Amino acid sequence: MSMSRLDTTEAPYLRAFRGSFTSALRWHQLDELWARIEERADAGWYLYAVGEPPPTAATDAAGVRAFVAEIDRLLRTEHREDFCGIVYADDPRAPTFVKIYDPNNLGVVCGFSDAPPLPGWVMSLIPPVDLPSTRPPPKNRRRWWNRLFG
Repeated sequence: MSMSRLDTTEAPYLRAFRGSFTSALRWHQLDELWARIEERADAGWYLYAVGEPPPTAATDAAGVRAFVAEIDRLLRTEHREDFCGIVYADDPRAPTFVKIYDPNNLGVVCGFSDAPPLPGWVMSLIPPVDLPSTRPPPKNRRRWWNRLFG
């Protein structure tokens, strides 16, 4: 069955992906979100680089911590703003689903758009499904992901 024909009742991941999210607007809020995730690094997080095949297994706690450290470094280096605003969690105090937007492919992340960009990365406690991608990830992002998990 093609992705566009999946009913959200058949795909809990899609239902969660389309749910309500809160932005880590300020950098200290992102720090707090990372702390909540690191407290539960062994909870069974799936780390998904959109545009790559979705993972079939959860990442271990060491991998989650390494990802958080690397993605935090990438965001702070490449999103040169006084605010964060490109990381969204379903529940910042007890996250189970986190969307991380690529600072180099933001498009219209907030506000209204008929075709908002997909996040660059998703962390979830739900096994992911392949999200439709509007374009392949930039080669530098692929190299970054493969260096981290390849």
